[in-house]
Amino acid sequence: MEAEKREILDYLKAALGQFVSVKEICRRAGGKHRHADDPRWAVPVLRRLVEEGLIERDAAGHYRLKPPETSRRKSRRWVSPQVAKILRASGKSFGDYQIEDLDSPENQP
Repeated sequence: MEAEKREILDYLKAALGQFVSVKEICRRAGGKHRHADDPRWAVPVLRRLVEEGLIERDAAGHYRLKPPETSRRKSRRWVSPQVAKILRASGKSFGDYQIEDLDSPENQP
């Protein structure tokens, strides 16, 4: 069953952000032989993936991979000290991004 989940998740990664019908998932994720044997083989696997919270379903019954939750921690970017110095010297505002000093006490290990 783990292999079937992986096949479906890999297929939905290729269609990132788009809802895909059950028929299309059954046809393309498992290959033509699996689809020929059982045209609705992915339905129970899709239900399990929804219960696990890995994918989501819309009102029309189409599925997509859940978009990743963005957090403040993940949006941080590292820049070299030289680039940080140049950005600080420019005096411009960079929105939510903060330029931190690596020499400050809170950034020391």
